[in-house]
Amino acid sequence: MASNSMTSELNSLAADLAATDLSNLFRVIDRDNVHGLNLTVPEDAKEIIKPWDEREDNSKYLDSNVDDQDSKLIVHIPFTENVRIKSVLLKLGRGEVTPRHLRIYANRSNIVDFSEAETLKPHVNISLLEGETGVVEYPMRVAAFASVHSLSLFFNDSVGEESSRIYYLGFRGDIKSVKREANSKLEVPAPNAADAPLTDRVSHKVGGQQTTAR
Repeated sequence: MASNSMTSELNSLAADLAATDLSNLFRVIDRDNVHGLNLTVPEDAKEIIKPWDEREDNSKYLDSNVDDQDSKLIVHIPFTENVRIKSVLLKLGRGEVTPRHLRIYANRSNIVDFSEAETLKPHVNISLLEGETGVVEYPMRVAAFASVHSLSLFFNDSVGEESSRIYYLGFRGDIKSVKREANSKLEVPAPNAADAPLTDRVSHKVGGQQTTAR
C-alpha cells in the first residue's frame, strides 16, 4: 500500500512539473516598472505580463493608440536580475490588429520616442507570424542577449495599419546573477541524473523561421 501511495504522489508531482514552464522568466520581470508608449491605456503594459498558466487568458490585453502613432507601440521590460534571453513568447491579436514586425533593443535605459526607436539599430528584427491563435515562440540569438537587464520591444506595421493588439508577452531563458552562478559551482550532480533539463511540454507553435537577426 505504501508503495502504491508513493507512486501516486510521484505521478502527481511529475504531472505538476510537466505543466510548469521552468525556464519562463516571469518571476524576474520587474512588473511594477513595465511601461509602454502609445498605448490606449498606459497601465495595460503590465497586464500582458502574465504567469505562464494565464497565457491563454484573453480578458487582459493592450492596444495601440489609434489617435497618435497608429499601430506602433513600444513596451519596456526591466528585470530584477541579469538574464540570458533564449526566446520571446507572444500571443498577438488576430486579423487587422496583428502587428507584423518587432524590433528588440537590449539594455536601453529607456526609449523616449518612436523617432529614436526607428533610428537605433535593433539587436534583432523579427517578422511576426499572422493568423495564430495561441502563444508563438520566437528563438533569439543567445549571444546577443547573454546578459540583459532590460528589453525594449518596438511593434509596428499592423495588418490593418490602424491599431495593434497584444494578449501575452513572456520570455524564456535563465538567470545570470552572481549568486546563482556561485551556487551552481558547488552543486554535485546525483548519480544517473538526467542529462536534459526539465522543460515545458505544453504544445505551442514556434516562429523560428520568421526570425532575422541583424
